[in-house]
Amino acid sequence: MFENKKIFILGMARSGYEAALVLAPKNKVLITDMKEQDPLKVKELESLGVEVVITEDSINLLDETYDYVIKNPGIKLDHKLVLKAESLNIPVTNEVEVAYQFLKGKVKIVGITGSNGKTTTTTLIYELLKKAGVSVLLGGNIGYPVCSLVNLAHEGDTLVLEISGHQLHDVIQFKTDISVMTNLSEVHIDHFGTYENYKLNKVKIFDRHTSSDLAIINQENLDSVTMTKNISSRKLFFSSKNIADCYLNDSKIMYLGEEIIDISRIKIKGIHNLENIMCAISAVKEYKVSNEVIDSVLSTFNGVEHRIEFVAKINNREFYNDSKSTNVTSTQVALKAFKTPVILLLGGLDRNLPFEPLTEYLEYVKAVVCYGQTKEKIKSYLDSIQKKCIVKDTLEEAVKEAYLLSEEHDTILLSPACASWDQYKDFEERGKKFKEYVGNIK
Repeated sequence: MFENKKIFILGMARSGYEAALVLAPKNKVLITDMKEQDPLKVKELESLGVEVVITEDSINLLDETYDYVIKNPGIKLDHKLVLKAESLNIPVTNEVEVAYQFLKGKVKIVGITGSNGKTTTTTLIYELLKKAGVSVLLGGNIGYPVCSLVNLAHEGDTLVLEISGHQLHDVIQFKTDISVMTNLSEVHIDHFGTYENYKLNKVKIFDRHTSSDLAIINQENLDSVTMTKNISSRKLFFSSKNIADCYLNDSKIMYLGEEIIDISRIKIKGIHNLENIMCAISAVKEYKVSNEVIDSVLSTFNGVEHRIEFVAKINNREFYNDSKSTNVTSTQVALKAFKTPVILLLGGLDRNLPFEPLTEYLEYVKAVVCYGQTKEKIKSYLDSIQKKCIVKDTLEEAVKEAYLLSEEHDTILLSPACASWDQYKDFEERGKKFKEYVGNIK
């Protein structure tokens, strides 16, 4: 598929750069971005014969002589160059598909998608398999482009990949051996246009499955069950409320009738994390991972950075970093994890989504400090439900204000319900800055 072809890569970043490295030896490659790139990486690509063009006018670089466009997943579906490629009948795909073409037949792939819980579930599966002695690599939307694994993977390895809906939209032949759908909820409508379109893209993770491939599905999430009704996969269901293939029975997680672990042994808290754990158990049991290994990992696993991550305890106030919550649904999940008074930090880039679905989750929230592009919208919403809200311009100011508002035994929670791009390059930078601002209070 990708040999002796002329390939246009739209957007460098991590994924474009890694795709160019993989494609360059056997193809003619051009990569373009609007922003200046790391000179060392540019020099490396050019030494491999890649043409690197920094321009805001990339559309004029594309013509009918190109065989493929490789698109950064974050680029809008209606980007003018993407539309031009479609008008020229040039297939548009991404680095996940590129990597798959070089890896298929060589490795097993466990793919994890869903609206929330992907990163924790992906990390848990990886840690459990690694602890069990499986030769395993971690990648995908979790921060390691799949193309970066091409030269690291060996015959028989397992790749554990977090796969976003943005990535799934542009794959062509990509196929997993095990696919996990943590849940589905109404997010990323700014990118996909409608919730229905979003769901149709997420369910592509089960494409090309046969009865020998496994689908792990949330029994309590109606959209997940409905959207996977007609897939060809063998199915395993998990549930935190009712009996399923993997389920919560009082204080124990059960799998196919066997007690796996008492939840008192599990370090990370919250019902959402128990659901993530059930996903992971269902996946790793396909590899015959023992209950002893599962206990060893779950009793020490602290969770992933930026997802309800404990930061510090200062004068009997606890600070938590949930910067990965870039939508209202994620913030709902975070708020369900706390039963003590919370001062909530909300704000960021406006994705034109309502905040009203937060209302029933604000029982323990004594005040909100909002900041960023959405601050006035959040303030207006909270005033309408008579919830205390203070407006600040920046996250740093919001952290200081939250501390001043707090009392002993309060929780100060950054769970923004918004994207970070109004003030930060990504949610990781926002989360790291939050931890830095908390450190300044110390």
